[in-house]
Amino acid sequence: MIYLAIGGNLAGVLCISDPPRDEAAEAIRMLRERGIRHVAMITGDSQKAAERTAQLLGIDTFFAQVLPEDKHRYVEKMKAEGRRVIMVGEGINDAPALAAANVSVAMSDASDIARETADVTLRIEDLRDLAELRTLSTQLMERIQANYRFIVAFNTSLLATGFFGTLAPSTSALLHNLSTMAICAKSMTPLKRA
Repeated sequence: MIYLAIGGNLAGVLCISDPPRDEAAEAIRMLRERGIRHVAMITGDSQKAAERTAQLLGIDTFFAQVLPEDKHRYVEKMKAEGRRVIMVGEGINDAPALAAANVSVAMSDASDIARETADVTLRIEDLRDLAELRTLSTQLMERIQANYRFIVAFNTSLLATGFFGTLAPSTSALLHNLSTMAICAKSMTPLKRA
């Protein structure tokens, strides 16, 4: 609320509301389903506005009336507590905190500096894309780990068969190259079906 006075007398009150995005509550629910355990909000808004938004969206922790440099400090504090921090921001004042986070995400309509600082920029202005991003990144890491385990096991078996003379070096080299091409082909398949 902003109060307007003329000659020392109250002339009016401006009530400004900055509601959360329509999809924010659903996005937070989807993120929790995908393993995000703690959601925090760092805002320059007043204590009451931040508290109301946190209750409305089911946010675990909030920090209100925060200056831009303090956003960075809060991110560093969460990291010092052993948390891996995913920071989502869109404004110029979010850039220092985006830079400090383990992973930073800018909205598609974010300021230029926020998009430059962020590791990832969402393609559309929908927070639910964060949940899709989480799903894709989890699937990608699972694929990388599976590929790594296969490569180590397969190449170890090729070395062992070569060491004991079971396979000729040319056969071992051919199998190694074929397995590399197969892993590359598998890695190029889409994680998400259209």
